[in-house]
Amino acid sequence: MSARPDAVEAPGSPGAAVRLRITEIFFSLQGETSRVGLPTAFVRLTGCPLRCGYCDTAYAFHGGRMMDIDAVLAEVAAFDAHWVTVTGGEPLAQRACHDLLRALCDAGRSVSLETSGAIDISAVDPRVSTILDIKTPGSGEAARNLWQNLDRLDRQDEVKFVLCSEADYEWARDMLETHAIAARCPVLFSPSFQQLPAARLAEWILRDRLPVRMQVQLHKQLWGEAQGR
Repeated sequence: MSARPDAVEAPGSPGAAVRLRITEIFFSLQGETSRVGLPTAFVRLTGCPLRCGYCDTAYAFHGGRMMDIDAVLAEVAAFDAHWVTVTGGEPLAQRACHDLLRALCDAGRSVSLETSGAIDISAVDPRVSTILDIKTPGSGEAARNLWQNLDRLDRQDEVKFVLCSEADYEWARDMLETHAIAARCPVLFSPSFQQLPAARLAEWILRDRLPVRMQVQLHKQLWGEAQGR
C-alpha cells in the first residue's frame, strides 16, 4: 500500500513514521483565546481549503517543508514551552495532524488547535483544546461551516467568530442563540483587523449583553502583521 502524502512510512521511531508539511515553528505570545498573553510555541501547518477574505496567513497556503513528528517535537522542546498551538492554514487538512496532536499531548504539553470548523473534529485528541473558528458571511466562507462540530465541543474548547461588519455581528449573535453555543463552551467575538473598530464591537456586545468574551489580536497590537508572530 502506498503512503499518503502527509503520512509517509519511514524507518525509525513511531514519530519518524509520519510526516507533515510545516510552514513554520516559532515562539511568541499567544495573541488570542483564553490563553492570550501566554508564552507559546506555534506549529503552523501548510495548506488550507478555505479562502477567507480577511486571511492573514495566505503565505501558509503553499510551500513549507516536510518534517517528521520527532523533528517537530524537537523544535518545540527547544523553546521549553508548556503551551503549544497547532495552527495553519487549516491544520486538519493534513490527516497526520491528529498524530502530531497526540504526540504533543503525550510529551506533556498543553495543546490547543486552531481550526476553521470546516473539517470534522471528532478524531481530535480529547486532551486538546479545540478553538473552532466559525466563518461569518463577511469571510466569504460561511457555507463551509460544519455545524455538527458544535456537538463535539466541551468546556475546554472555544468558539471564535471573526467579525467584519455589523451584519456579521448580527449573524453571529443569531447563531449564538440558535445553536446555544455559550452553553457548550466559551465564545469569543473578535473584530477583523483594520475592518471593524474594536470599540464599536465592544458597544454592541454591551448593548446586547451577550455572554461572550471580546478579544483583540494581541500579537497585531504588538507587532502589526509581521509573520512568525
